[in-house]
Amino acid sequence: MDSYFELVSKQRQYFCQGHTKDLSFRIKALTMLHQMIKTHESELLHTLHQDLNKSEFESYLSEIAILLEEIRFTLKHIKKWARQRKVRSSLAQFGSKSYIYPEPYGVVLIISPWNYPFQLAIAPLIGAIAAGNCALIKPSELTPMTSSLIAKLIEAYFPKEYISVVQGGADTSQALLKEKFDYIFFTGSVQVGKDIMEAAAKKLTPVTLELGGKSPCIVHRDAIIKHATKRIAWGKFINAGQTCVAPDYVYVHKDIKDEFIEMLGTAIKEMVGDVLSSGNFTRIVNDKPFNRLRSYLDDGNIVFGGNYNRNSLIIEPTILDNPSWDNLVMKDEIFGPILPVLEYDNKVELIESVNKRPKPLAFYIFSEDKNFIKSTLNQVSFGGGCINDVIYHLSSPYLPFGGVGESGIGAYHGKGSFDLFSHEKSILKQTTLFDLPFRYPNNKNALKILKTLIK
Repeated sequence: MDSYFELVSKQRQYFCQGHTKDLSFRIKALTMLHQMIKTHESELLHTLHQDLNKSEFESYLSEIAILLEEIRFTLKHIKKWARQRKVRSSLAQFGSKSYIYPEPYGVVLIISPWNYPFQLAIAPLIGAIAAGNCALIKPSELTPMTSSLIAKLIEAYFPKEYISVVQGGADTSQALLKEKFDYIFFTGSVQVGKDIMEAAAKKLTPVTLELGGKSPCIVHRDAIIKHATKRIAWGKFINAGQTCVAPDYVYVHKDIKDEFIEMLGTAIKEMVGDVLSSGNFTRIVNDKPFNRLRSYLDDGNIVFGGNYNRNSLIIEPTILDNPSWDNLVMKDEIFGPILPVLEYDNKVELIESVNKRPKPLAFYIFSEDKNFIKSTLNQVSFGGGCINDVIYHLSSPYLPFGGVGESGIGAYHGKGSFDLFSHEKSILKQTTLFDLPFRYPNNKNALKILKTLIK
């Protein structure tokens, strides 16, 4: 197992020289990152197709456009975010001025997953750069072409002591975690997230964990079914369901369930067609998750889809009707193109069923009933979500994205990314024009004055 002590030490030395703290340096780096993505767009689209059979449209939408917008937004606001800001001082600090200085942590480790191999490696990097850190990226070994291109591009555009990429498998991640970083950002499974947190705890390193879980989608009886089915089909089956915020299962009111399933099948046909004959559908990343997903097809009544091609690792979009919570498909995060549809009648039982499970990363409601929406949102804890849509919340730079409980720790995107990779250093500047005598114990009225101020 390799040691990365020298690489991390060089980055720490570079950080201590103060280069990355300079605001103009950060702006230049973000501009270069934007240029890198634009210049090599076709190469990126090609490698994403090689690794996951992603279409150009899907790759551009989910892997490139979202990053270009994130960089644009960051460049527009970074001067405001980075400046010191004055805050109020209390009466007990009369005569003083109080400030908060955002400062970078130092050297950060970014461990990214395979499902969106470019976007989820670069999105946290944008925040790390904006906040003034050095960064080391460990991309996924399961998408080797994209990971190799990331390494090639980062090396061509940035000095190693500032931003570098280390490729490898789980042993590489374990070796990296033995080094001392100032911050760790991880996107991936719950189990690996626990391992990351355990390793970080040994060095008291702060972490952000972007995990997942079973994200529910509720379709109430007054929902606009035409919009609901089309949007759910898009959000569930983009990237073949290999999306941490994809609707994992749908609870549909019993009065509209049959109509919902029929219209959902129609929406899927219109959106993706016959994926097995066309081959134009994102593949499952490798045999292991393919076999896991294949086994889920036996866990319910298939009312749409259900076919697959083992050679191409493609599973067509599938709707399972009313599987049991005892089935594995309802116990594990599906992370594939299989959508269980359950029915509900009683809202109390619905909320109880959702709240029995770990807190999800995302939560979606389709309804026109404001009271139903409000009361449901107040009763369920989750990372983030949408009303009458799915997934779209994570594309907004104004909405920090992250989980809660087992679905994650910390949130990023937009200013959230800058704040995540920054420590807020508090400073109080005291006046020297006078001194407040009551702060000293030898003043006979000190206690009396203190109690008066604290009332």
